[in-house]
Amino acid sequence: MERSKKIIQTSIIGILANLVLVAFKAIVGVVTGSIAVILDAVNNLSDALSSVITIVGTRLSEKAPDKKHPYGHGRIEYITSVLIAIIVLFAGITSLKESVEKIIHPTAAEYSVSSIVIIVAAIIAKVLMGRYVKGVGEKINAGALIASGSDALFDAILSAGTLAAAVISLIWGLSLEGVFGAMISVFILKAGVEILKDALSSIIGARADKETTEALREKILGYPQVRGVYDMTLHNYGPTQTIGSVHIELPDDMTARDIHKLTRQITVDVYTDFGIVLTVGIYASNTAAEEGERIRTVLDDITAQMPDVLQVHGFYFDGDQKSVTFDLVVDFAADRDAVKGKVMQEMHDRFPEYAFYIVMDSDYAD
Repeated sequence: MERSKKIIQTSIIGILANLVLVAFKAIVGVVTGSIAVILDAVNNLSDALSSVITIVGTRLSEKAPDKKHPYGHGRIEYITSVLIAIIVLFAGITSLKESVEKIIHPTAAEYSVSSIVIIVAAIIAKVLMGRYVKGVGEKINAGALIASGSDALFDAILSAGTLAAAVISLIWGLSLEGVFGAMISVFILKAGVEILKDALSSIIGARADKETTEALREKILGYPQVRGVYDMTLHNYGPTQTIGSVHIELPDDMTARDIHKLTRQITVDVYTDFGIVLTVGIYASNTAAEEGERIRTVLDDITAQMPDVLQVHGFYFDGDQKSVTFDLVVDFAADRDAVKGKVMQEMHDRFPEYAFYIVMDSDYAD
């Protein structure tokens, strides 16, 4: 709740600041006849509208889970980003159209010292606002605010281009409004595409952050009984809601009570430290099986010659049943059936008296 309040508060500040900039830039643009300044004002107006959508999306994402949406409504924030991207792209296309017309039919802009002072003030305001909004976004993990802050800093650079056009016009009398307007439009379009790409990636289901998975794996490996951490998957249901699963390798002589206590402790600690709801599965590791160790060594040698095999885990040798089970993590680009068949054939050739059962895994996390 505190996070949502901070997002809304920061967005309101952004709206007010952008509206002030829109007013000043619009006046300067109309008085001087500068298409670049007018397009800059339009860009600020789209930023203000984006902040409004961010507020609405944040409010909707706060809705509690229900029967139809048991994981909550946090992904609405990603849909909000898609809407913002559409607005940015529309502004960019409109700006580009106007700029091209200005290049084809140029008209000289008439700048004054006061108009240049206003443009300089707008640049400073954008830098300050961008740093503030982005800083808040990074602090509370709010993607929309981070994007807005970065966009504001980028706008400051574009406004600097407008300033350059004004200075050139005053000193040399050259009209580069259309050119600078077109440049601004291209950058606006680029920003819109990037926002849309990031939002769609989150909706589709992006790969978990490497820093998070490495820290999580290190945390779990810190328990003395854990011999390995595998099959980690993390599903994002909004910036503050992550649910995942993992398999841990434990000695096969641990009791059910010991396993229960350990896995419960892991889930509590992971939620406390990472805010992740984690389900823990178990792989049993042979504690006394020399034959199993020999087979594992051969398996490792075989798979080491296969670049498409990224990892072997979950290995278990059952001497009574004459069976061996293990998981193969295979590269997404590989022919999974071919890799499995090759490993199966080579292991069967080496140990024909054993049955081999292979579970195919994918490289879901680093």
